[in-house]
Amino acid sequence: MTDQSPDNPFRDQHIKSFVKRRGHISRAQERAVEEGMPKWGIAYSAQTPIDFDKQWGTTAQANWLEIGFGMGETTSKIAKAHPSVNYLGVEIYTAGVGALIKRIEEEGIENIRIISHDVVEVLRDMIPDGSLDKVLLYFPDPWRKARHHKRRLIQPEFVAKLAKKMKPGGVLHCATDWENYAHHMHDVLSVAPDWQNMASTPFAPRPDDRPLTKFENRGLKLGHGVWDLLYRVRQHGSN
Repeated sequence: MTDQSPDNPFRDQHIKSFVKRRGHISRAQERAVEEGMPKWGIAYSAQTPIDFDKQWGTTAQANWLEIGFGMGETTSKIAKAHPSVNYLGVEIYTAGVGALIKRIEEEGIENIRIISHDVVEVLRDMIPDGSLDKVLLYFPDPWRKARHHKRRLIQPEFVAKLAKKMKPGGVLHCATDWENYAHHMHDVLSVAPDWQNMASTPFAPRPDDRPLTKFENRGLKLGHGVWDLLYRVRQHGSN
């Protein structure tokens, strides 16, 4: 049973940042999930925190978390470029899970593990405090209508809770192509006491280690904007 005490920073009764719909999933993606999740997946558990070294069979490697990896195009590129990183992807939609597993097996990527569950509950129940070196949140649902802004994942409560899961100096990298959400993210993070902007301006240039997707590249050619935010957990006593 989940601890409901005031000291527990996560609660069961949170506003979902997603709506689970039965989207299209190909037979190949279904088969990838059925056959691949026993090898690449980690089952959600409310009682069992992840032991990163044991789960990946590594010792003292960096632990990265990607929240909502979509169809896994960027995920596979980043994980492949950083083979010494324990790379955990959390995605609620089965089609995306299947698509990433296909990429993992076709490209021979060994360092990705997948949890298909609500990331707020995964953070609360499975990610040990002080265990993450980096968190990636690329192109989350912007919830465009004002009445839905409460569903946006980046909220004061969430970033405060996320900070507890980071190692000292851990990095949060967000990217969005929705300008209103970019400013919302900045408004939240710029006043969050646990986080410090790594850029000298509200938004950072796209780092080289965030690959351009086909979708993003097409949008840029059409003049659409993309905003990156890079924040680091404040060291104790830093300004």
